[in-house]
Amino acid sequence: MGRTALVVGGGIGGLAAAIGLRRIGWDVTVVERNRVLDDSGAGISLAANGLRALDALGVGAAVRAAARSQYTGGTRTPGGAWLARMDGAALERALGSPVVGIPRAGLHALLRAALPPQCLVTGARMTALDRSGPDRVRVGYAHEDGRRAEAEADVVVGADGIGSWTRALLFPGHPGPAHSGSTVLRALTRGPVRVESDFELTWGPGAEFGHILLADGRAEWHAVLNAPAGVRHPDPLARLRRRFADWHAPVPDLLAATDPDAVLHHDIGELAEPLPSFAVGRVALLGDAAHAMTPHLGQGACQALEDAVVLAAALADGPDVPEALARYDAERRPRAQGVARAARQAGRMGQQLAHPAAVALRNTALRLAPSGTALRMILRHAAWTPPRLPEVAAGVE
Repeated sequence: MGRTALVVGGGIGGLAAAIGLRRIGWDVTVVERNRVLDDSGAGISLAANGLRALDALGVGAAVRAAARSQYTGGTRTPGGAWLARMDGAALERALGSPVVGIPRAGLHALLRAALPPQCLVTGARMTALDRSGPDRVRVGYAHEDGRRAEAEADVVVGADGIGSWTRALLFPGHPGPAHSGSTVLRALTRGPVRVESDFELTWGPGAEFGHILLADGRAEWHAVLNAPAGVRHPDPLARLRRRFADWHAPVPDLLAATDPDAVLHHDIGELAEPLPSFAVGRVALLGDAAHAMTPHLGQGACQALEDAVVLAAALADGPDVPEALARYDAERRPRAQGVARAARQAGRMGQQLAHPAAVALRNTALRLAPSGTALRMILRHAAWTPPRLPEVAAGVE
């Protein structure tokens, strides 16, 4: 009998894990709580490490074809002055790829297309996870119509996001996600827009506005604001138009090119207390379930993709699942938690900085920084080489 895996969660990390496990010959089932996959999230940026992970999974070429490379842009003040320039061509020379932008729905669709439809069970909620057996894990899940199902698997992968059910079972004493102090509103423009740069971030006191251009000419924009958890506005887009009315172009133009019902609003959480392990026995955690981080480095999805590749490689290297998952933990936890710490620090020194004197000091330091400083910061996190996955026939159909 072939080896089997059950993946909890059908987001980017869960789908990538399923692709990786099938690539090494495992039979995989992905259980996703949502019945309809709305793929919310507007757009997403992928650095070279995320693209290399996708290459290892065999879907990198398809993602690149659907994405747009980000060559020009950088960081600005609300008045439009440049604090730092991004050199996408230099990134490409150093890493083989600049940052690319793609609609999140497009990335999800490409990942799902790499899996047979029967792999994905939607509208099903996990109800039980029994780790008492020596060789298998028993799981239970319930469908929306009341039907219940049970299954056994050699390994269970918790890719169920920041509010992870799997993580809470493995580490009941862990406090779980904490509010980062920021909230994010984001959307895609209704159609193509004219902007001068592929990618921009603008930092004002306690606020960040950024955009990326997509392959179809639309832009994804995001606004990150210091705010307590739970604050919502009757008309979020109108609130943002007032908040950013005097910021440099194209900020007001991007908001004007957006439909009100396209705006998504989420508080930003993180695992401020790191987990002691990403694996317990035959159960592994990845993505936000393992290391939810703030978005200030744009590395959340890239780290989940790295997780998926390393997990598959570890399980391909040896038959003993607990030992393989221990190797996965040893390789992934230091890196992912280090990136999470760096993202938190970047937020505190960037978007979250609110005192005028502190903002002025930061801006001066950025302007005086040696040429190439921004490039070196990106290289620090994006310079990652994936392990090679064996070319094994896909899992049982």
